Amino acid sequence: MVELLLLVGLAVAVFVGFNIGGSSTGVAFGPAVGSGLVSKLTAAGLMTGFALLGAWTVGRGVIDTMGGRIVPSGQFTLVASVAVLFFVGLALLISNTFGVPASTSMTAVGAIAGLGAATNTLNADVMVRIIGWWLVSPVIAFWVCAVIGRYLYPYLDARFAIDRSDGPVVEFAVAGGFPRVRRAAGTTPRELLGTVVVVLIACYMAFSAGASNAANAVAPLVGSPEANLSIEVGILVASAAIGLGAFTIARRTLDTVGNDLTDLPLLAALIVEVVSASLITFLSYIDIPASLAVSATMCIVGLGWGRATRTTSVGDAVRGERPEVSVNALAAENEGEGTVPGVGEEEGEDLLADDLFNPGTTGRVIFFWILTPSLSFAASYALFTLSPV
Repeated sequence: MVELLLLVGLAVAVFVGFNIGGSSTGVAFGPAVGSGLVSKLTAAGLMTGFALLGAWTVGRGVIDTMGGRIVPSGQFTLVASVAVLFFVGLALLISNTFGVPASTSMTAVGAIAGLGAATNTLNADVMVRIIGWWLVSPVIAFWVCAVIGRYLYPYLDARFAIDRSDGPVVEFAVAGGFPRVRRAAGTTPRELLGTVVVVLIACYMAFSAGASNAANAVAPLVGSPEANLSIEVGILVASAAIGLGAFTIARRTLDTVGNDLTDLPLLAALIVEVVSASLITFLSYIDIPASLAVSATMCIVGLGWGRATRTTSVGDAVRGERPEVSVNALAAENEGEGTVPGVGEEEGEDLLADDLFNPGTTGRVIFFWILTPSLSFAASYALFTLSPV
């Protein structure tokens, strides 16, 4: 019976990791795919490799937190572990079905917290610390990118803006019997360098996703005394499942983040990826399970808001007294490397909020951030209250 339950638990863990791959790949590589820098297939391969690297290095502390600090590891019987993982996978599947990058960590912690609340074993101090960082980290992501967008983005754009040419960035050729990669015709050295940097930062995001999210798939099993599953085996199982999701259901979330949420230039994609990945890597380092989806999306919104409010004062922008702004938000790049107008000096065509980012898509993403952990907690609490396992 124990062996059968362990097999079921591993199957459910793969199911959860599969959905994590579908969600996190869109967040990590959506800007790169949306900008036409890499294909969806290439993004899936890079996501798999760097998620494994992140889980194997920084992600071990997050697994310990979710596998024995939110609730004691003794609560993770095989039946309880399977139930927790099932609720996580079900909530994530709902989000991926609608093409929304779900908050994986929040959903997983919600299911574990439901177990702890039902059994009166929830570690309140740990949960307060986790929830505190959940509240603070999106605010940090928004305001860091808002400051960059309002005060630094035009200067960075004037100096480092990269125009995308039509066609591939590189070409493959055979010389002397060996394959070689060379810059494609029409691709400038600046564009090639920018492309490499954007892809490298996307890989950094995949690393941070693995560090934070591998725990969501296997932490209950690794923490379960009955499963007797080492952390190394758990990481390999989670990473393989994340790769499976990256190659399959990630296509819809790649479209959502890369195309529907906002029209990101290469420079904006770089800023979003650096800030969100750095924030999640830091939180993983201090053993906090955190959401890459939340951080990345708030970076996009913050950068666009800051860029679009350069023509007004901070007070007016916060109070919403200027519903129309006179800049082309993120999609408007400065021509050349001339003088950049200061804050409040820019002129341009009036644009509505829709030119900043897609409010409908953003609202849908935020709605699912709230819905998935709520469903996970409620279902877990109901099960473990009515049928203690």
